[in-house]
Amino acid sequence: MIIITGGAGFIGSAMLWELNMQGRDDILIVDTLGSTATGQWRNLSGLKFADFIPRDAFLPLLETGALPEPTAIIHMGAISATTETDADLLIERNFAFSKSVAAYCMQKRVRLIYASSAATYGDGTAGYEDDETKIDTLRPLNMYGYSKQLFDRWAMKNGVLESAAGLKFFNVYGPNEYHKGEMTSVVYKAFLQIREKGSVNLFKSHRPDYLDGQQQRDFVYIRDCTAIMTWLLDHPEVSGLFNAGSGEARTFNDLAGATFAALDMKPDITYIAMPENLQGRYQYHTCASMGKLRRAGYRKPMTTLEEGVREYVRNYLDSGTSYYDLLNHTKRA
Repeated sequence: MIIITGGAGFIGSAMLWELNMQGRDDILIVDTLGSTATGQWRNLSGLKFADFIPRDAFLPLLETGALPEPTAIIHMGAISATTETDADLLIERNFAFSKSVAAYCMQKRVRLIYASSAATYGDGTAGYEDDETKIDTLRPLNMYGYSKQLFDRWAMKNGVLESAAGLKFFNVYGPNEYHKGEMTSVVYKAFLQIREKGSVNLFKSHRPDYLDGQQQRDFVYIRDCTAIMTWLLDHPEVSGLFNAGSGEARTFNDLAGATFAALDMKPDITYIAMPENLQGRYQYHTCASMGKLRRAGYRKPMTTLEEGVREYVRNYLDSGTSYYDLLNHTKRA
Protein backbone atom coordinates (compact mmCIF):
# COMPACT_ATOMS: atom_id res chain seq x y z
CA MET A 1 0.00 0.00 0.00
CA ILE A 2 1.05 3.57 -0.73
CA ILE A 3 -0.17 6.52 1.33
CA ILE A 4 -0.52 9.93 -0.30
CA THR A 5 -1.06 12.82 2.09
CA GLY A 6 -2.61 15.81 0.40
CA GLY A 7 -3.97 13.27 -2.06
CA ALA A 8 -6.90 15.44 -3.14
CA GLY A 9 -4.63 18.41 -3.79
CA PHE A 10 -2.86 19.46 -6.97
CA ILE A 11 0.31 17.37 -6.97
CA GLY A 12 -1.05 14.60 -4.76
CA SER A 13 -4.06 13.83 -6.98
CA ALA A 14 -1.91 14.04 -10.11
CA MET A 15 0.34 11.41 -8.53
CA LEU A 16 -2.72 9.27 -7.80
CA TRP A 17 -3.65 9.53 -11.49
CA GLU A 18 -0.11 8.52 -12.45
CA LEU A 19 -0.22 5.45 -10.21
CA ASN A 20 -3.68 4.52 -11.54
CA MET A 21 -2.34 4.68 -15.09
CA GLN A 22 0.28 2.13 -14.00
CA GLY A 23 -2.52 -0.15 -12.77
CA ARG A 24 -2.17 0.64 -9.06
CA ASP A 25 -5.11 1.41 -6.80
CA ASP A 26 -3.76 0.10 -3.47
CA ILE A 27 -3.51 3.70 -2.31
CA LEU A 28 -4.73 5.40 0.84
CA ILE A 29 -5.60 9.08 0.43
CA VAL A 30 -5.23 11.53 3.33
CA ASP A 31 -6.63 15.04 3.02
CA THR A 32 -9.41 17.49 3.83
CA LEU A 33 -11.94 18.31 1.12
CA GLY A 34 -13.36 21.55 2.53
CA SER A 35 -16.65 22.87 1.20
CA THR A 36 -18.35 21.63 -1.93
CA ALA A 37 -17.87 25.07 -3.42
CA THR A 38 -14.08 24.69 -3.66
CA GLY A 39 -14.52 21.67 -5.90
CA GLN A 40 -11.39 19.86 -4.69
CA TRP A 41 -13.36 16.61 -4.46
CA ARG A 42 -13.36 16.54 -8.27
CA ASN A 43 -9.65 15.75 -8.14
CA LEU A 44 -10.60 12.32 -6.75
CA SER A 45 -13.70 11.72 -8.85
CA GLY A 46 -12.97 9.09 -11.48
CA LEU A 47 -9.69 8.01 -9.86
CA LYS A 48 -9.16 4.75 -7.97
CA PHE A 49 -7.92 4.32 -4.40
CA ALA A 50 -8.43 1.91 -1.51
CA ASP A 51 -9.53 4.32 1.20
CA PHE A 52 -9.80 7.96 2.26
CA ILE A 53 -8.87 9.22 5.74
CA PRO A 54 -9.45 12.79 6.97
CA ARG A 55 -6.21 14.61 7.78
CA ASP A 56 -6.94 15.07 11.50
CA ALA A 57 -7.62 11.36 11.97
CA PHE A 58 -4.52 10.19 10.12
CA LEU A 59 -1.64 10.55 12.61
CA PRO A 60 -3.41 8.82 15.54
CA LEU A 61 -4.30 5.88 13.26
CA LEU A 62 -0.80 5.73 11.83
CA GLU A 63 1.05 5.95 15.14
CA THR A 64 -1.13 3.39 16.93
CA GLY A 65 -0.70 0.81 14.18
CA ALA A 66 -4.37 0.90 13.18
CA LEU A 67 -3.46 1.18 9.49
CA PRO A 68 -1.84 -1.45 7.28
CA GLU A 69 1.89 -0.74 7.09
CA PRO A 70 2.61 1.04 3.81
CA THR A 71 5.53 0.43 1.49
CA ALA A 72 5.83 4.19 0.91
CA ILE A 73 4.38 7.51 2.00
CA ILE A 74 4.21 10.33 -0.53
CA HIS A 75 3.82 13.33 1.74
CA MET A 76 2.34 16.22 -0.26
CA GLY A 77 -0.05 17.44 2.44
CA ALA A 78 0.70 21.00 3.54
CA ILE A 79 -0.47 24.57 3.44
CA SER A 80 0.88 25.65 0.06
CA ALA A 81 -0.16 29.31 0.03
CA THR A 82 2.91 31.53 -0.06
CA THR A 83 0.68 34.37 1.21
CA GLU A 84 -0.37 32.55 4.41
CA THR A 85 0.31 34.82 7.40
CA ASP A 86 -0.62 32.49 10.28
CA ALA A 87 2.87 31.37 11.31
CA ASP A 88 1.63 29.04 14.04
CA LEU A 89 -0.65 27.23 11.61
CA LEU A 90 2.21 26.85 9.11
CA ILE A 91 4.44 25.40 11.82
CA GLU A 92 1.71 22.97 12.85
CA ARG A 93 0.79 21.76 9.36
CA ASN A 94 4.08 22.05 7.44
CA PHE A 95 6.62 21.30 10.15
CA ALA A 96 5.18 19.38 13.11
CA PHE A 97 2.92 17.15 10.99
CA SER A 98 5.80 16.37 8.64
CA LYS A 99 8.09 15.47 11.54
CA SER A 100 5.53 12.92 12.76
CA VAL A 101 5.22 11.35 9.32
CA ALA A 102 9.01 11.22 8.92
CA ALA A 103 9.55 9.74 12.38
CA TYR A 104 7.13 6.92 11.55
CA CYS A 105 8.88 6.23 8.25
CA MET A 106 12.27 6.09 9.95
CA GLN A 107 11.00 3.74 12.65
CA LYS A 108 9.25 1.39 10.21
CA ARG A 109 11.79 1.78 7.39
CA VAL A 110 9.10 3.02 5.04
CA ARG A 111 10.11 4.92 1.90
CA LEU A 112 9.31 8.64 2.28
CA ILE A 113 9.01 11.12 -0.59
CA TYR A 114 8.00 14.58 0.57
CA ALA A 115 7.33 18.04 -0.83
CA SER A 116 9.76 20.81 -0.06
CA SER A 117 9.66 24.01 -2.12
CA ALA A 118 11.74 26.35 -4.23
CA ALA A 119 10.43 29.06 -1.89
CA THR A 120 13.19 27.94 0.49
CA TYR A 121 15.72 29.62 -1.84
CA GLY A 122 14.39 33.11 -1.13
CA ASP A 123 15.52 35.76 -3.61
CA GLY A 124 18.03 33.38 -5.18
CA THR A 125 21.18 35.22 -4.11
CA ALA A 126 22.40 31.99 -2.49
CA GLY A 127 21.77 30.09 -5.71
CA TYR A 128 19.46 27.19 -6.57
CA GLU A 129 21.72 24.25 -5.81
CA ASP A 130 19.89 21.38 -4.04
CA ASP A 131 22.75 20.86 -1.60
CA GLU A 132 21.70 19.76 1.90
CA THR A 133 24.81 21.29 3.43
CA LYS A 134 23.71 24.77 2.31
CA ILE A 135 20.26 24.72 3.93
CA ASP A 136 21.32 27.09 6.71
CA THR A 137 22.51 29.70 4.20
CA LEU A 138 19.06 30.10 2.61
CA ARG A 139 16.75 32.99 3.53
CA PRO A 140 13.14 32.40 2.44
CA LEU A 141 11.08 35.51 1.62
CA ASN A 142 7.88 34.30 3.32
CA MET A 143 6.73 32.18 6.22
CA TYR A 144 5.60 29.38 3.89
CA GLY A 145 9.12 29.01 2.53
CA TYR A 146 10.55 29.16 6.04
CA SER A 147 8.22 26.37 7.24
CA LYS A 148 9.53 24.16 4.44
CA GLN A 149 13.13 25.10 5.21
CA LEU A 150 12.60 24.20 8.88
CA PHE A 151 11.58 20.68 7.93
CA ASP A 152 14.42 20.29 5.41
CA ARG A 153 16.86 21.34 8.14
CA TRP A 154 15.30 18.97 10.68
CA ALA A 155 15.29 16.12 8.16
CA MET A 156 18.97 16.65 7.40
CA LYS A 157 20.07 16.87 11.03
CA ASN A 158 18.04 13.85 12.11
CA GLY A 159 19.13 11.47 9.38
CA VAL A 160 15.82 11.44 7.48
CA LEU A 161 17.50 12.41 4.21
CA GLU A 162 19.71 9.34 4.40
CA SER A 163 16.71 7.27 3.23
CA ALA A 164 14.03 9.78 2.19
CA ALA A 165 13.76 12.02 -0.87
CA GLY A 166 12.61 15.64 -0.59
CA LEU A 167 11.56 17.55 -3.70
CA LYS A 168 11.93 21.32 -4.04
CA PHE A 169 9.08 22.02 -6.44
CA PHE A 170 9.43 25.12 -8.60
CA ASN A 171 6.49 26.76 -10.45
CA VAL A 172 4.28 23.76 -11.17
CA TYR A 173 1.34 24.05 -13.56
CA GLY A 174 -1.17 21.59 -15.01
CA PRO A 175 -4.48 19.79 -14.45
CA ASN A 176 -6.02 19.57 -10.95
CA GLU A 177 -4.92 23.02 -9.77
CA TYR A 178 -8.24 24.79 -10.37
CA HIS A 179 -9.22 24.75 -6.67
CA LYS A 180 -6.15 26.70 -5.50
CA GLY A 181 -7.65 30.18 -5.90
CA GLU A 182 -5.00 32.90 -5.99
CA MET A 183 -2.29 30.22 -5.87
CA THR A 184 -3.19 28.76 -9.29
CA SER A 185 -0.50 28.97 -11.95
CA VAL A 186 -0.10 31.91 -14.31
CA VAL A 187 -1.07 29.55 -17.16
CA TYR A 188 -4.45 28.91 -15.55
CA LYS A 189 -5.00 32.59 -14.79
CA ALA A 190 -3.91 33.63 -18.27
CA PHE A 191 -6.33 31.18 -19.88
CA LEU A 192 -9.26 32.54 -17.86
CA GLN A 193 -8.31 36.14 -18.68
CA ILE A 194 -7.98 35.38 -22.39
CA ARG A 195 -11.35 33.68 -22.49
CA GLU A 196 -12.95 36.55 -20.58
CA LYS A 197 -11.42 39.59 -22.28
CA GLY A 198 -8.93 38.45 -24.91
CA SER A 199 -5.86 39.78 -23.10
CA VAL A 200 -3.55 38.92 -20.18
CA ASN A 201 -2.36 41.05 -17.25
CA LEU A 202 1.26 40.69 -16.12
CA PHE A 203 3.08 42.56 -13.37
CA LYS A 204 5.29 45.48 -14.27
CA SER A 205 8.91 45.20 -13.19
CA HIS A 206 10.09 47.28 -10.24
CA ARG A 207 13.74 46.65 -10.96
CA PRO A 208 15.73 48.47 -13.68
CA ASP A 209 17.53 45.29 -14.73
CA TYR A 210 14.26 43.58 -15.74
CA LEU A 211 11.83 44.87 -18.36
CA ASP A 212 8.09 44.44 -17.82
CA GLY A 213 7.11 40.80 -18.24
CA GLN A 214 10.74 39.69 -18.39
CA GLN A 215 10.77 38.40 -14.82
CA GLN A 216 11.82 34.75 -15.00
CA ARG A 217 10.59 31.54 -13.45
CA ASP A 218 11.33 27.86 -13.77
CA PHE A 219 7.92 26.61 -14.95
CA VAL A 220 7.55 22.83 -14.63
CA TYR A 221 4.68 20.73 -15.97
CA ILE A 222 2.91 18.55 -13.41
CA ARG A 223 3.50 15.44 -15.54
CA ASP A 224 7.25 15.89 -15.07
CA CYS A 225 6.80 16.11 -11.30
CA THR A 226 4.84 12.86 -11.12
CA ALA A 227 7.41 11.19 -13.39
CA ILE A 228 10.17 12.16 -10.96
CA MET A 229 8.20 10.86 -7.97
CA THR A 230 7.44 7.61 -9.77
CA TRP A 231 11.14 7.16 -10.52
CA LEU A 232 11.99 7.82 -6.87
CA LEU A 233 9.46 5.17 -5.82
CA ASP A 234 11.19 2.71 -8.15
CA HIS A 235 14.65 3.70 -6.85
CA PRO A 236 14.49 3.65 -3.03
CA GLU A 237 18.29 3.70 -2.91
CA VAL A 238 18.20 7.34 -4.07
CA SER A 239 17.85 9.79 -1.19
CA GLY A 240 18.42 13.44 -0.33
CA LEU A 241 17.04 16.81 -1.41
CA PHE A 242 16.38 17.32 -5.11
CA ASN A 243 15.08 20.16 -7.23
CA ALA A 244 11.92 19.48 -9.24
CA GLY A 245 11.92 21.99 -12.05
CA SER A 246 12.46 22.17 -15.79
CA GLY A 247 16.04 23.37 -15.41
CA GLU A 248 15.28 26.41 -17.57
CA ALA A 249 14.27 29.97 -16.65
CA ARG A 250 11.56 31.41 -18.90
CA THR A 251 9.89 34.81 -18.82
CA PHE A 252 6.27 35.55 -18.03
CA ASN A 253 6.07 37.00 -21.53
CA ASP A 254 7.10 33.56 -22.85
CA LEU A 255 4.41 31.88 -20.78
CA ALA A 256 1.70 34.29 -21.89
CA GLY A 257 2.81 33.86 -25.50
CA ALA A 258 2.63 30.07 -25.20
CA THR A 259 -0.90 30.32 -23.80
CA PHE A 260 -2.06 32.54 -26.66
CA ALA A 261 -0.38 30.20 -29.15
CA ALA A 262 -2.19 27.19 -27.69
CA LEU A 263 -5.44 29.03 -28.41
CA ASP A 264 -4.28 30.12 -31.90
CA MET A 265 -4.43 33.77 -30.87
CA LYS A 266 -2.02 36.69 -31.13
CA PRO A 267 -0.57 37.89 -27.79
CA ASP A 268 -2.26 40.86 -26.12
CA ILE A 269 -0.53 41.72 -22.83
CA THR A 270 -1.25 44.55 -20.38
CA TYR A 271 1.32 45.34 -17.70
CA ILE A 272 -0.11 46.31 -14.32
CA ALA A 273 1.47 47.57 -11.09
CA MET A 274 2.66 44.94 -8.67
CA PRO A 275 0.88 45.10 -5.27
CA GLU A 276 3.02 46.87 -2.67
CA ASN A 277 2.88 43.91 -0.29
CA LEU A 278 4.64 41.75 -2.92
CA GLN A 279 7.30 44.16 -4.11
CA GLY A 280 9.78 43.35 -1.36
CA ARG A 281 9.09 39.62 -1.44
CA TYR A 282 9.03 38.98 -5.17
CA GLN A 283 11.42 36.58 -6.92
CA TYR A 284 12.65 38.00 -10.24
CA HIS A 285 14.52 34.87 -11.31
CA THR A 286 14.30 31.19 -10.42
CA CYS A 287 15.97 28.28 -12.19
CA ALA A 288 16.32 24.77 -10.82
CA SER A 289 19.72 23.15 -10.97
CA MET A 290 18.80 19.64 -12.11
CA GLY A 291 22.31 18.16 -12.12
CA LYS A 292 21.96 16.32 -8.83
CA LEU A 293 18.86 14.42 -9.95
CA ARG A 294 20.49 13.63 -13.29
CA ARG A 295 23.62 12.34 -11.57
CA ALA A 296 21.40 10.12 -9.41
CA GLY A 297 20.19 8.45 -12.60
CA TYR A 298 17.01 10.25 -13.70
CA ARG A 299 17.12 10.41 -17.50
CA LYS A 300 13.67 11.41 -18.75
CA PRO A 301 13.67 14.70 -20.72
CA MET A 302 11.69 17.60 -19.23
CA THR A 303 8.67 18.99 -21.04
CA THR A 304 9.27 22.33 -22.73
CA LEU A 305 7.11 25.27 -21.71
CA GLU A 306 5.44 25.37 -25.13
CA GLU A 307 4.67 21.63 -25.08
CA GLY A 308 3.32 21.64 -21.53
CA VAL A 309 1.16 24.73 -21.97
CA ARG A 310 -0.24 23.44 -25.26
CA GLU A 311 -1.26 20.10 -23.72
CA TYR A 312 -2.71 21.73 -20.61
CA VAL A 313 -4.71 24.33 -22.50
CA ARG A 314 -5.95 22.20 -25.39
CA ASN A 315 -6.57 18.89 -23.61
CA TYR A 316 -7.91 20.26 -20.34
CA LEU A 317 -8.69 23.95 -19.92
CA ASP A 318 -10.19 24.52 -23.37
CA SER A 319 -11.94 21.16 -23.43
CA GLY A 320 -14.32 22.07 -20.61
CA THR A 321 -12.58 20.27 -17.75
CA SER A 322 -9.48 21.11 -15.76
CA TYR A 323 -8.91 17.81 -13.98
CA TYR A 324 -7.68 14.30 -14.78
CA ASP A 325 -10.25 11.67 -15.69
CA LEU A 326 -9.22 8.06 -16.22
CA LEU A 327 -12.18 7.51 -18.52
CA ASN A 328 -11.06 10.19 -20.96
CA HIS A 329 -8.05 8.66 -22.72
CA THR A 330 -7.64 11.65 -25.02
CA LYS A 331 -6.03 13.43 -22.07
CA ARG A 332 -3.27 10.89 -21.65
CA ALA A 333 0.17 12.03 -22.81
